[in-house]
Amino acid sequence: MSQPGSQGHGFRGAGPPHWATLWVPVILSFAIQVVPVLLPRRFGPPMAPVVHPREFVFALAIMLVGPLALIAARRFPGPVVAVTAAAASIAMLFGGQDWPPYIALGFAIVSAIVRGARMWAWISVGAAWLTTLVWALAIGVNWHPLRIAGVTLGILIVFGIGEGLRTRREQFAEYRRIAAERRSSELQAERVRLARELHDVLAHSLSQINVQAGVGLHLMETQPQKAADALASIKLTSKTALDEVRSVLGILRSDGSPDAPLVPEPDLSRLPGLAASVTSQGITVALDDAVTAPPPAATQLAIYRIVQESLTNVLRHAKATAASVTIAEESGEYVVTVVDDGTSAGAADPAASDGRGLLGMRERAELLGGSLQAGREPLGGFRVEARIPMREARP
Repeated sequence: MSQPGSQGHGFRGAGPPHWATLWVPVILSFAIQVVPVLLPRRFGPPMAPVVHPREFVFALAIMLVGPLALIAARRFPGPVVAVTAAAASIAMLFGGQDWPPYIALGFAIVSAIVRGARMWAWISVGAAWLTTLVWALAIGVNWHPLRIAGVTLGILIVFGIGEGLRTRREQFAEYRRIAAERRSSELQAERVRLARELHDVLAHSLSQINVQAGVGLHLMETQPQKAADALASIKLTSKTALDEVRSVLGILRSDGSPDAPLVPEPDLSRLPGLAASVTSQGITVALDDAVTAPPPAATQLAIYRIVQESLTNVLRHAKATAASVTIAEESGEYVVTVVDDGTSAGAADPAASDGRGLLGMRERAELLGGSLQAGREPLGGFRVEARIPMREARP
């Protein structure tokens, strides 16, 4: 019979103070059970038919068992309820009807159920009550049927209270677990979002910087002016990348400090500049934006990042000379298409070369209820097509 006596410790702060759950039952049991036995008869009717000193000591000992046992209820709830049930049984058999009620048993039952010793409580109390009835019948104790029914009903009510408290604590623990899982999921989702943003910003910017650095090194001696232009482009690209990275990281700050200035999130208005930056690297980009009304901010950001990542893959892997970017409205969806003319023999597949980039594009589309398809064209080149519903994403 298991007895996880410390099961209730996980609920500190969800109810009464930690010390109260231990000492309040002890003090109340002592006041109700022990104090009346000690009172002189002149202060009222006798609480127990104590005449002989041995009877007084016996009554006092039986009444003390419950409060003293409750001191160990937190660590040993099972044995405590068994000992208290036995003491209550002896008090009922030999104390008569004038002894105080054995309230310690009620506290022991509730404590055992709440702290995970339900089997101890049901078996020990059931066995004690059955033994009490059989022994009373054997020694000829004449109890009124209403008294037996009342005691039985009282025991069941106490068990009901204990089971109710246990259910409430289990529900509270479940709510806390669900809340913790929700917080963990939200945190993980935010980490994924930040990682996706940083990847898109850094992959595009570093690819441009790498190409321009190669151009600058190649033309440094023969065409110094073009080398200088490449360095100027590196400077501008790195500055833009730093601003965007600081903007992404700035949301992690919780002190409201202006040390990490925020920049506006990319939208469709920045697509011409994106296309021009790729064109400056030697790949002609044709941009066709046929969207009539500005989409929601989240949709604009997703479209921009998908186009940015697609052009970055063209720049890094496709060995293409031209690419086309088309944004259209079709059947209640924004359709984003990026196609390049990379050669089948030499072009690396972006899906194989940069799985994270393709995964990030697909996640952006799916988060807004859309989809993304990517693959080689039959006549060469690579095609990325994203479809995003013309509505806000559901929270």
